[in-house]
Amino acid sequence: MENRNNVTVFILLGLSQNKNIEICFVLFLFCYIAIWMGNLLIVISIVCSPLIDQPMYFFLNYLSLSDLCYTSTVRPKLMTDLLAERKTISYSNCMTQLFILHFLGAIEIFILTGMAYDCYVAICKPLHYTIIIMSRPKCNTIIIACCTGGLIHSASQFLLTIFLPFCGPNEIDHYFCDVYSLLKLACMDTYRIGLLVVVNSGLIALVTFVILTASYFLILHTVRDYPAESRTKALSTCSSHIIVVVLFFVPVLFIYIRPAETFSEDKVFALFYTIIAPMFNPLIYTLRNLEMKNAVKKVWYHQFLKKGQ
Repeated sequence: MENRNNVTVFILLGLSQNKNIEICFVLFLFCYIAIWMGNLLIVISIVCSPLIDQPMYFFLNYLSLSDLCYTSTVRPKLMTDLLAERKTISYSNCMTQLFILHFLGAIEIFILTGMAYDCYVAICKPLHYTIIIMSRPKCNTIIIACCTGGLIHSASQFLLTIFLPFCGPNEIDHYFCDVYSLLKLACMDTYRIGLLVVVNSGLIALVTFVILTASYFLILHTVRDYPAESRTKALSTCSSHIIVVVLFFVPVLFIYIRPAETFSEDKVFALFYTIIAPMFNPLIYTLRNLEMKNAVKKVWYHQFLKKGQ
């Protein structure tokens, strides 16, 4: 405990050592505004329309909420650091950021799994879809299970990190606090802890990705015999989900499935699941979904119509 207290502040090296990186502030600010506008648009449009009664949009509503919270754990700090000469974060704030980041990230992974299950049931077992299999109590149970799973995952990551001794180097070669970056600074042999992190984060992501891939393969196999119109609708829905899954999981797997090592490319890949995926999710689910587009038009048209009167 004494060794650990020798480091009370960490220095974040940020995205790059290039002094001109500050010009990216405007770009990141634009992306952050786009994330909030896009995800709030989805949340309000779903909550204020009958779509909230459909399981798919029920889950999409929570996915958008988790995207907002997830990116807000990293993005504000990243933008302020772009304008700061000395990028620092206190020990307690670093641990808090790590806990919240993994908590919300795990929730997002489990919600994507729930959405894949919903998509599979809707297409492969349509007769029992809303009445028996995907009733509202069942959907609520899935969301509670997602949050519980996220809490267990995050707590285990937090416990692996909180007792690490930090007695000297305090420069984190990243733009946020993550497990591998902290393991690199610890004043002890972290090989076993690194393996536990791989099992915890990497294996969870890999198993989930395999399950998602298998479920979408089964869906695509099932829709082969559907009429053209139904097949087109199912393929449109599945393709949206697959794009989101690839954007999120491929970078996560690149970082967490290997042993506890850090590479300069990690920061670029981390941008995908902390910034790019939350920004593109609203576009993917809105532009490629007719029901979502109609809901957005109706909700916001009525809002502007009321103001006009």
